[in-house]
Amino acid sequence: MIDDAIRLVTIGRILRRRWRLLTILALVGALVGYGASLLFPPRYTTSASVLLPGTWEERELLTQTEVATSSVVVDRAAATLGWTGVSGSDLRDQVSAKATDGNIIKISGTADTPERAQRLSDQVAKEFVSYATRIASNSADPEAAAELDTLKQSVEDTSRRISKLAGAADPGQTVESVQTRTELEKLRTALREAINTLEQADPADGKAKNAKNMVVMGSAARPTGEAPPTRTQLIAGGALLFFLFAVIGHLTAGRMSRRLRGEPEITAALGSALLGIVDVPVERPTHRPAGHGPRAWIRRLLGLDVRWDIPTPQTSGDEASRQIRYRRVCSRLRDQLPAPRRLLVVFPEGDEIARRAAGLLVVEAGSDPSPSSSSRGYPMLRPVAVSVSRPMVPDRGQESGALVVLSAGSWTAGELAGIAEACADAKHAVVGIVLAGPVRATRSADHSRHTAVPALAAFDGELDDATGVTG
Repeated sequence: MIDDAIRLVTIGRILRRRWRLLTILALVGALVGYGASLLFPPRYTTSASVLLPGTWEERELLTQTEVATSSVVVDRAAATLGWTGVSGSDLRDQVSAKATDGNIIKISGTADTPERAQRLSDQVAKEFVSYATRIASNSADPEAAAELDTLKQSVEDTSRRISKLAGAADPGQTVESVQTRTELEKLRTALREAINTLEQADPADGKAKNAKNMVVMGSAARPTGEAPPTRTQLIAGGALLFFLFAVIGHLTAGRMSRRLRGEPEITAALGSALLGIVDVPVERPTHRPAGHGPRAWIRRLLGLDVRWDIPTPQTSGDEASRQIRYRRVCSRLRDQLPAPRRLLVVFPEGDEIARRAAGLLVVEAGSDPSPSSSSRGYPMLRPVAVSVSRPMVPDRGQESGALVVLSAGSWTAGELAGIAEACADAKHAVVGIVLAGPVRATRSADHSRHTAVPALAAFDGELDDATGVTG
């Protein structure tokens, strides 16, 4: 049940954040379906029914369906129809037959017009009845028929001899003569009944009679609509297929993603301890990569600049509760370091949430209530953006140590390991990790937005706002 709920939430997030892309892909699928409908002309199908009187076994009905679609029947129908450029082999794929309840064979014909479909079904049904009747007439065994006639003649001769014997018997009314005549009459009656039973029990003759009595149950109905798949079905099917492929592609990509989400994996990749988790108030979807040009414009148009696999931000608390989290991180840094030091706040380029969290940490560290203390003051922090593709950290100078700030679910283990190696190359030990998560902004976030601006504006002139929305 939990897995199903998570899966439904994930699909809902895909629909909300990728609706533009899904809509465009569905339109592309509809166009593909429309193109397929142009390649395949409309087809019409109708059926004619043939009744097989008598008793038939299932395997015998299946045999009759094979006969109905045989090359002999279809070739004769093609010759009778006389359609230009259409041979029996062409019609063979357009004719089908199946047995239904009540000993009925339904013969279906498919053509490019309703009139042709009707004529094809009717003609094949007629040729089937004609061919099956001829087979039944020729299938009778002449030797068996001759033997049966000979047997009948022998029975007639025997019956006459019995009559003569009965007449030659003692015409007297003795008991013996009466018994003899009675036994002779019983013998003659038994012979006649045996002949009648033999005639009725002949299976070949019965099936032949049934086959000769086949009848076409009226003309096939003229079809009023196209046979599936119709143009509408192809268009709808193409749109649905592309839509489902897009959703499945998103789910597959999310499942195969190597971005780290759990705290243990992130701390293991950076080789340091987690100092805390802070909240960053946002007003609009974040994780929008910066960039200009046609490609960036297309990504914004399709909504690809917004991460779909990031959970929806929860409603944040007040400004005081958020500030407590940043103060606790600074306090842990102060307690962990033996003396006040200058530290670099390293965050990955393109991680907007981490950039804003770094600015708020700088503001909080600068608001130390005892900045003149030589032992218990907050460390001095300077934000530094590091490229994950080619990480480079400033060499050790006034700052000795690095505090890594990042958002979960945005970077792989290899990228985080590259940042840790860059810090080590610059002789900066990673003193701790801070995870930043977005929360829904409230009006109380305006104060932190304005106080963070001076700390970030000094960094390369590119960071314009720590908590607000970039212009």
